[in-house]
Amino acid sequence: MWREIAGQAFPEAEFGAPADAARVTAAEHRLGCSLPPELGSLLRETDGIVGRYGVETVWPLERIVEDNLRFWSDSSFAELYMPFEALLFFGDNGGGDQFAFVRRPPRADIFVWEHEDDSRRWAAPDLQTYLRRSLAAEGDDWFR
Repeated sequence: MWREIAGQAFPEAEFGAPADAARVTAAEHRLGCSLPPELGSLLRETDGIVGRYGVETVWPLERIVEDNLRFWSDSSFAELYMPFEALLFFGDNGGGDQFAFVRRPPRADIFVWEHEDDSRRWAAPDLQTYLRRSLAAEGDDWFR
């Protein structure tokens, strides 16, 4: 399903090998939270999606874990940005902005964190829409 959605939006999309259920469970344990159901489903079908210009539209599972743990715990980020604990990052636009689910309270919506000004704004109502819009876009500011 996820490969079809991505492939329809951008036929040249590249896909990772599926992440098995044990890897997803181990990642959730490290994160201390469950992945949003849509994201878990996508990762079990393809461990990441690379779109136009080599942009990691959906990061591989290991990057999701490592980047989120760093964003939640790095004290230098706390001095520069609003807290990230409510967000679960999973992809980017290649220009520094990153996309996330809201962890608390859990939501299907996708938000973008704009690194230049630390703003967080709504980008898509769900992962399917995010994939369709981001992969079909020619530029990195499709969410504006």
